[in-house]
Amino acid sequence: MHPSLAFARTLCGHYSNRKQAQSDPSKFAHINIFFLPLPWAVLEAPGFYSEQSYDHDPWRPYRQGVHRLRAGSEGIHIVENYGLAAPERVAGAPQHTSLLDAIDAQSLKPRCGCAMHFRSVRDGAYEGCVEPGKGCMVPRDGKLTYLVSEVNVDQQSWSSRDRGFDPATDQAVWGSEHGLLQFERVASLADHLTDDWLKGLND
Repeated sequence: MHPSLAFARTLCGHYSNRKQAQSDPSKFAHINIFFLPLPWAVLEAPGFYSEQSYDHDPWRPYRQGVHRLRAGSEGIHIVENYGLAAPERVAGAPQHTSLLDAIDAQSLKPRCGCAMHFRSVRDGAYEGCVEPGKGCMVPRDGKLTYLVSEVNVDQQSWSSRDRGFDPATDQAVWGSEHGLLQFERVASLADHLTDDWLKGLND
């Protein structure tokens, strides 16, 4: 199997931190993460739609994105990030995938400096972080911070942590004080993908 296809089939899924939230509800909300493969024609490239929502409010996700997959050097899988012009039109796509048809590639907003770089750490397991350069700027409480994001994903689980740092002092400004969010894979959502989905990957 092509390495990029193996990565995509690992990344795409439904993940839930239900066990973590139930074991310590004062520190962790119950969250669902979805990564769905996009039809190749949407971006004319391999890509994904992602959505994160609180379990009690699935129709109002607090984070949505479109992502283009590129092959980097030295076996790195680059997941570019884009914002949606009308995210509310796509909210709930994990339950109704026809909503993905509302994605207009021409209206996507590039999130400069915010691509995630994933590398294989063992067979079927990947470790990701924001691209180098401290360029992924996130406003928080009236000031800009740069994002540091960590992701580990394999066939059974997803763990992640996002933190924001002051660009002048490199001091942490926001982020989880209780460590990584720990998710279990509820379902795989890309077992149907084949090498045809990767056509033009390196164009």
